[in-house]
Amino acid sequence: MTMIRSFTPTPKRAGELGVHSLDHFSITVPKMSVAEEFYAAFGLDLKADGNRLGLATFGNGHRYGLLTEGPTKKLKYISFGAFEEDLEPLRRRVEAQGVRLLDPPPGFDSNGFWFSDPDGILVEVKVAEKSSPNQKMDFQMESVPGGVRGAPYRRLAEPVRPRRMAHILLFTTDVLRAIEFYGRTLGLRLSDRSGEGIAFLHGIHGSDHHMIALAKSSAPGFHHVSWDLSNIHEIGLGAMNMADKGYSAGWGLGRHVLGSNYFHYVRDPWGSYCEYSSDIDYIPVTCDWDAGDHPGEDSLYVWGPDVPKDFVVNYEADVPAEKVSAELVAAS
Repeated sequence: MTMIRSFTPTPKRAGELGVHSLDHFSITVPKMSVAEEFYAAFGLDLKADGNRLGLATFGNGHRYGLLTEGPTKKLKYISFGAFEEDLEPLRRRVEAQGVRLLDPPPGFDSNGFWFSDPDGILVEVKVAEKSSPNQKMDFQMESVPGGVRGAPYRRLAEPVRPRRMAHILLFTTDVLRAIEFYGRTLGLRLSDRSGEGIAFLHGIHGSDHHMIALAKSSAPGFHHVSWDLSNIHEIGLGAMNMADKGYSAGWGLGRHVLGSNYFHYVRDPWGSYCEYSSDIDYIPVTCDWDAGDHPGEDSLYVWGPDVPKDFVVNYEADVPAEKVSAELVAAS
């Protein structure tokens, strides 16, 4: 007898057009072996692709990041996923906004279309399965009854394995302009912002509080990529494991205000960050989030250690490579 399985369709906001996911990002790094060491220590599943390196999570075949070698660490492009029936309407809407479509970078195949945002950041929109979650991810705050030991022995602690990519934060020269651009072209919506300094955008078909964040800088760039974990214990364990491997620079443990997630940031070898994150706010497909403009003290964290002085430095700005190296050493 054949078992009848229930099928839950991917949610979609009726009558509105927009991308459904941040599919992946691509950056160049000066030395691939250094990237392999860092991301493997962080707990990601590395996938070789010729002379490129893919970043995935264990048990999930989706490629969230794509790295190539270059003279410096540099954001190459960001890629958004769309439903198949929405691709052509999105293409027409982007062109109707006066945005010029571009060829993909050499060596990159694409079933979608490409263009640049006002800062010159290269953007792809393609047909892809929805990688943004369809509901809020589970969050575990487990305890044990009296008479039972709750913590694992340190020697037996399991390695930390992120479940998925949560979001990225990009530098932009004009936060308000970027909000408007990504809204009218890709249908992203403002979740929250703090003046002209930082903003958080979500997808209309159900997504975390933000799939991309935007921070003010003198130039575009890549600040951090966030990876989702199931609890605070894993965040702390991941931070300790990274410190044990020599990656002690960063920021955390703390809790954000906008997005509400618990966090610990680990600085990578190039001055940007990987974030361990858990329990971020979720905006369902049926929800119209009440976006706010928040004062500075409510824009970053509820509690946690002081913010490192170099946390908001954009090392992709026009800074000589030797100065970047010197600053990173000084901040370590």
